[in-house]
Amino acid sequence: MDLVIRPADPAEYTALGEITAQAYLQDGLLDFGASDAYLGELRDVARRAAHAEILVAVRGGVLLGGVTFVPAGGPLADIAGPGEAEIRMLAVARAGRGQGAGEALVRTCVDRARAVEGCRSLVLSTQPTMRAAHRIYERLGFRRTPDRDWNPLPGVPDLALLTYELTL
Repeated sequence: MDLVIRPADPAEYTALGEITAQAYLQDGLLDFGASDAYLGELRDVARRAAHAEILVAVRGGVLLGGVTFVPAGGPLADIAGPGEAEIRMLAVARAGRGQGAGEALVRTCVDRARAVEGCRSLVLSTQPTMRAAHRIYERLGFRRTPDRDWNPLPGVPDLALLTYELTL
């Protein structure tokens, strides 16, 4: 069965939110584990959909994962500036990994960014331990931008995020 990347249906928001939350939890990406406040954001796909585009990867009717594509700033942009789009919250369920879903979601974001008038680059933040994601980004031509690395919780020194950029 073919992998399909498409906009999320509102009926999928709860399932996608749980896939995203579980991916972050199971991969140890939340400093405060199950009590991490960021879990609420990861689960709140409806809120993200009100400000950005939510894309999902589906194979044979099974939801494998999703990503938030922020086309031009707004409340969901972490690092995007003028002329930049941003990728947020890329997550694939453990059962769906190794099937190309993550790369297909990123490729679709690249295509979406190229279609945004005036968009010159696509940016994203990632944790140092997300090595599989880094390999996808680098394979697709993203380059590290250490000068943009940042910390969403300055009081937690170990929470530095790495940044990548793809010039379109």
